[in-house]
Amino acid sequence: MISLPHSGFLAEASPRLRQMLAAQASEVRLARGEVLFEQGDTGDALYAVIDGAMEVSILSFDGRKLSLDLLAPGAVFGEIALFDPGTRTATVTATEPARLLRVLSADVLRELHAHPELAIDMIRLAGQRMRWMGRQLKEQVFLPVPTRVARKLLHLAPRQGAQTGAVRLSQAELAEYVGATREAVSKTLAVWKRQGIVDVTRGHVSIRDFPTLETLADPDQF
Repeated sequence: MISLPHSGFLAEASPRLRQMLAAQASEVRLARGEVLFEQGDTGDALYAVIDGAMEVSILSFDGRKLSLDLLAPGAVFGEIALFDPGTRTATVTATEPARLLRVLSADVLRELHAHPELAIDMIRLAGQRMRWMGRQLKEQVFLPVPTRVARKLLHLAPRQGAQTGAVRLSQAELAEYVGATREAVSKTLAVWKRQGIVDVTRGHVSIRDFPTLETLADPDQF
């Protein structure tokens, strides 16, 4: 049986639910830059990242791209399709060669019909994801750019090298992730670099002072 990650959407799944999902999983491999699915596509599966990294992004009405997250091994995504067989709410692209596990919605629903007690677990997990999405929306709408940049760097750094605190993103890419202009992000990073909080090189941001950055992230907000 394929092993699913103990993180993300599945972090608090019961052993029985994990066993059911693992029994339905199949493997998917993607090359760097390959799109797994696009915003607006029909949703029919949940995915877990085993190796590589996946970018989650959306397009605004005026065509502007906003990167929402960078998914590392252990992350689970696409779970909305298990509850609502509608269209995908975001585009997911491999930023490096990736290996995923896929669980088809139809297979999960068949198992839930046979074992309805597992549906309670699924509903609880869906509620947790909805709360996470609500927090993300509040951050984008209400928090200032420096706070959003600090939170995103802290979110990404442990996944991309906890020993060095290095985040492999350009300033333009980081701006997409926090929903700000490149100029605003560059200005913020320049100030932090002078203060010794981060180092900035081409395509990388390295965190030098985690405690100060955690304070700048204002963890008590929301």
